[in-house]
Amino acid sequence: MSGPSSAEGAGSSSAVAGGAASAAASGSAFVDAPGSRSAAVPGLSSVEAAGSPSVAAPGGAPGRSSEAGLGRSATTTSAPDPSPSNLPVSRSPRVADPVAVLLTAAEQLGTATRVCELAVQHAGTREQFGQPIGAFQAVKHLCAQMLVRAETARAAVYAAAVTADPVDVAAARLLADEAAERGARDCLQVHGGMGFTWECEVQLHLKRAWVRARRAGGGAESEELLAVDLLA
Repeated sequence: MSGPSSAEGAGSSSAVAGGAASAAASGSAFVDAPGSRSAAVPGLSSVEAAGSPSVAAPGGAPGRSSEAGLGRSATTTSAPDPSPSNLPVSRSPRVADPVAVLLTAAEQLGTATRVCELAVQHAGTREQFGQPIGAFQAVKHLCAQMLVRAETARAAVYAAAVTADPVDVAAARLLADEAAERGARDCLQVHGGMGFTWECEVQLHLKRAWVRARRAGGGAESEELLAVDLLA
C-alpha cells in the first residue's frame, strides 16, 4: 500500500513542478489562493500579484518585474534647482573688501573732478560764433551737472572713509562710479570731435572709468547690499 501511494505522490509532485517550470518560462506568475494550491495566472507579474514574491526565470535570472523594481529603488531623483542658471541660490549678497571698494570710489572721484576741470577749461578757451562755447546754455548745464555729481560723490566718499561702514562704502561707490562715467562722457561731448583723438586725455579718463566701474563691489553688488540694509 505504501509503494503506490508514494509513487502517486512523487508523480503528482513532479507534475506540479513541471507545470510551474513551464508557467515560469511562459511569463506567468503563481498566486497563492487561500486553501488551494498555486495556480498559474497568465498576464500578471509577481509584483502585480497581491503580496506574492517575484518568480525567478529559468537559470536563476530575475523576472522583468523584479528588474524594474530594482531599477526604481536604485535610482535617486534630486530636487530641481530653483535657480535658472543651476547655480547655488544665496539670499545674502556677496560682499567685497570694503577697503578695496572705497579706494576704487576714491579713484573714480579723482576722475570725476579731473574731467570737470578739463571741461570748464575747454569751454572757457574754445570759441565758436565769436564767443567762448561756455557762454551757451547747453554747455553751461553740462558743466554744472558734472560739478554737482562730483561734489556729491566727494561727500559720500569722505563720509564712508570716516565711518568705514560697508553700507556707506557701497553708496559712495555707486555715486563715484556715476560721477566718473557720466562726467567723462559729458566732458567728451564738450570737447567735441577732438575728445576722441589720442592727443586729448579725455578718452583715457572715460576708458579708465569704465574699467574701474566693473571692479568687485560696484554696480549690482553695491545695489544688493543697499537693498538688504533697507529691508532689514
